[in-house]
Amino acid sequence: MGVRTRWLLAAALGLLVIGGTVPAAAPQPPASPEERELIERNPERWRRATPAERQRMLENYRRWKAMSPEQREAARENLERFRSMSPAERHRVLSDFQRWNELPDARRRELQQAYDRFQQLPPDRRERILERQRQFEAMPPEQREHVMQNWERWRRMTPAEREAARQRWEHMTPDERRAAREQWKRPPPPPPGPRH
Repeated sequence: MGVRTRWLLAAALGLLVIGGTVPAAAPQPPASPEERELIERNPERWRRATPAERQRMLENYRRWKAMSPEQREAARENLERFRSMSPAERHRVLSDFQRWNELPDARRRELQQAYDRFQQLPPDRRERILERQRQFEAMPPEQREHVMQNWERWRRMTPAEREAARQRWEHMTPDERRAAREQWKRPPPPPPGPRH
């Protein structure tokens, strides 16, 4: 399972099943007959729960009720997927979830927006991106580092420089493109050592 998949599963599991952190405010009592019925169906669990756990149960229930049928189905599938994982995979997902919760709010929003944009892509485009991610994860560390250096160089380019690079690429022959891809795969030579 790839890193991105684990992150997405951890985020989905956390958002849809586990819930977020409990606010410091005093717990709110059950507000609706449905919430009171939920408690009546689980009296022992409710009795043993701390006030913070009770608050989280109610918040999770309210979050569940606010979900669309599609979101509920996705939550069920994520929970089943989580339950079917090996203990090591579950540990990785929970670790990813913990790291997610430790991110600054601005970074979480940025990642959530990127994920939302990804979800809006056509399925074939999403699959191509996931395939590239799998290829990246299968690379040796030095090759991944080289790819990241190329990405960082691209990211620092101005829009005009990027457009010029796109134009050069579009005017290349298939053989020139193949040669360029091969060159990009090779890590740069190490810097020269001290001269003796």
